[in-house]
Amino acid sequence: MEIERRTAANTAIVLIDYVTGFANMIGSQTIDQNVAGARALAQTAMAFGVPLVVTMGPRRDPRGVLYPEVAEVIGEHPVVYRQGSFDAFAHPGFEEAVSATGVRHLVIAGLMTDGCVLQTGLTALRRDYGVSLVVDATASGTEVAQQAAISRLTALGVTLTTWLSFAAELQVSYDHTETLAEFRKIQANSPSYAKLQVTLAGTLSRASGCKP
Repeated sequence: MEIERRTAANTAIVLIDYVTGFANMIGSQTIDQNVAGARALAQTAMAFGVPLVVTMGPRRDPRGVLYPEVAEVIGEHPVVYRQGSFDAFAHPGFEEAVSATGVRHLVIAGLMTDGCVLQTGLTALRRDYGVSLVVDATASGTEVAQQAAISRLTALGVTLTTWLSFAAELQVSYDHTETLAEFRKIQANSPSYAKLQVTLAGTLSRASGCKP
């Protein structure tokens, strides 16, 4: 069986409803973990040129705005504002944005897993898109709700991934120096990798004869 590697040529990242007002509803991971995952995926899109679709509720959503940590990364990249349906595909602007990427595999993450993420993922499957779910950047109100949604999606063929695993698949090797600096920034969204980078920097500095 041939397993296609995810690349910027065959994959798009879809970020769903990273709204500040939803943050306090998250129960399946911490807010910091969710924000870190969302930021990492936005950085991944920018670093590797992966097509990116970002969607939220209405433009003046009383529940809040796009996570500032994500907004800072994507800059002027367009956001698809919608309202009403849990399924983002019900909004023509979202469907047009996804179609415009020209790819057939969507890496999806957002809030909430058992709501808009689930319903959007199901429609993507119905329309013959391949779908990966970034489990550590996607959250629900409870662990039970999270696992129920994940179980339904995986039973239908959705692949599970993590934000760092996806970025590593794009980076391929530390020898690919043209994107290495940006990849290390993505890694730094993990506290353990951030500490590792500090350790490595100190080791390399001492090895080169410089003062730490």
